[in-house]
Amino acid sequence: MPNRSMFSDDTAFRTATEETLEALLDQIDEIDADIDPRVASGSLTVQFEDGSVLMLSPQTPTHELWLSANYTAWHFLCEEAGAWIERDTGASMLSVLSTLFSEKLNEAVRFTL
Repeated sequence: MPNRSMFSDDTAFRTATEETLEALLDQIDEIDADIDPRVASGSLTVQFEDGSVLMLSPQTPTHELWLSANYTAWHFLCEEAGAWIERDTGASMLSVLSTLFSEKLNEAVRFTL
């Protein structure tokens, strides 16, 4: 499991997270469901039809992406290959997001970067 940032500085981290969040937003916009995704203040927020919210936000001091959904939090670090991996469990961020969206929407959702 990763234990440190692969980014040389905060600017590189911010650039990578902006690109990641925009790519995810584009994919979420393609889902045919009553959800409200948006990127604001550097965070990706998705509100579902039932009022629940998923938030993915960059944490510049630690160079992590933090995901909050269903009263649970995940902390993702970027590996050399560009994959975001949960620092404690080793789970892929894309896998976690795909599972959360699939369960919430009762349809198969698969995210890629």
